[in-house]
Amino acid sequence: MADAASRLRSLAEQMLGTPLPMRVRAWDGSLDGPPDAPALVIRNRRALRRMLFKPGELGLARAWVAGDLDIEGDLYTALDMMAGLVWERGEDARTLVQAVRDPEVRTAARGLLKLAGPPFPPAPPREEIRRPHRRLHTRRSDKRAISHHYDVGNDFYEIVLGPSMVYSCAYWEDGGTLETAQRDKLELVCAKLGLTAGRRLLDVGCGWGSMAVHAAREHGVSVVGITLSQEQAAYARKRVADEGLTDRVEIRVQDYRDLVDGPFDAISSIGMAEHVGAERYLEYANQLYALLRPGGRLLNHQIARRPQRDESAYEVDPFIDAYVFPDGELAPLGTTVTQLERAGFEVRDVESIREHYARTLRQWVGNLTAGHGRAVRLAGPGRTRVWLLYMAACALAFERNRIGVNQVLAVRSPESGSSGLPLRPRVWHG
Repeated sequence: MADAASRLRSLAEQMLGTPLPMRVRAWDGSLDGPPDAPALVIRNRRALRRMLFKPGELGLARAWVAGDLDIEGDLYTALDMMAGLVWERGEDARTLVQAVRDPEVRTAARGLLKLAGPPFPPAPPREEIRRPHRRLHTRRSDKRAISHHYDVGNDFYEIVLGPSMVYSCAYWEDGGTLETAQRDKLELVCAKLGLTAGRRLLDVGCGWGSMAVHAAREHGVSVVGITLSQEQAAYARKRVADEGLTDRVEIRVQDYRDLVDGPFDAISSIGMAEHVGAERYLEYANQLYALLRPGGRLLNHQIARRPQRDESAYEVDPFIDAYVFPDGELAPLGTTVTQLERAGFEVRDVESIREHYARTLRQWVGNLTAGHGRAVRLAGPGRTRVWLLYMAACALAFERNRIGVNQVLAVRSPESGSSGLPLRPRVWHG
């Protein structure tokens, strides 16, 4: 009888209809496949059951997070090889045996079910979010989703993000470090917003306070920063106090829908709008418009997906939704610009910094890999594996232009029509 790795490889190729570019290592220690390729490690039969009873990306993710599935070799290379190989038919293996007419696929599914062991799916890992009610983007559900992602532990995020504690795309120059690249990104945002001493800034989704502290310290502005994360707010308030900026920076745990104390001269929204949701986006844009004074500027820094021919077919990535950013949604750049314009904004500049995010993510993966032992002690092995997989996969997605990130500068133009911006739209680059 063939060893487990050979049987797995043969049956998987029959089901997928294509050769596997990776090696397979099975629970019995057997190994099969191209000698120089990374290996997909099936540590136990439970991993196989997870993939068979929840086909597609979510089954693979559950096996990975639980530690039932692993990679030997370079993670980026392995993820690249696996792209497009995920079984997305929608049926689990039991249904496939009955529903598929192709006898080879049906036989392969039956063989894998037999190899997998007990005919029932394992429970999802505890890191997967539970949703007793599926009402999207209410104040309560948004707070819960933000807590799931950001209240992992500030010490954990310090390992991943480094001293800057900026959780968004850095802005790279040749030879720079992550910290200098993040400082340059914050400075770029300040320049685009035209921040000067005495002005009032709203930082929506202020994170751990990096933008608020930088703007107040370097440009003399007064800042209100809001977040839904209690842990972020506590960390940010301490930073503000340590910098001696309590007279200029206020950090609040507050929903953007509850802000009433405008007007502001400028608003920064950096990595926040992805959490808003398509149905709420115009409401979000309207609220920011109302909070700005005439002539005030908005800098919206947001991840974008590629548009689809049929936008109604768009589905949120199941792994990201279940483990990383619950209820988060990505929109095409054109949709975001249209919604800002519908709210009344004049869009003045759009800058794509897609390649910068790929480089940033690889730096974060490097940080997490270097601090892996401490990260596991702080957040647990499952959570650490979630972050490692999602950041590595996202780095590849940015590099392959499957997703992008853009800074959109918009103005609430006054009735006079004067935007207040310089005639040269790229002057902030020096």
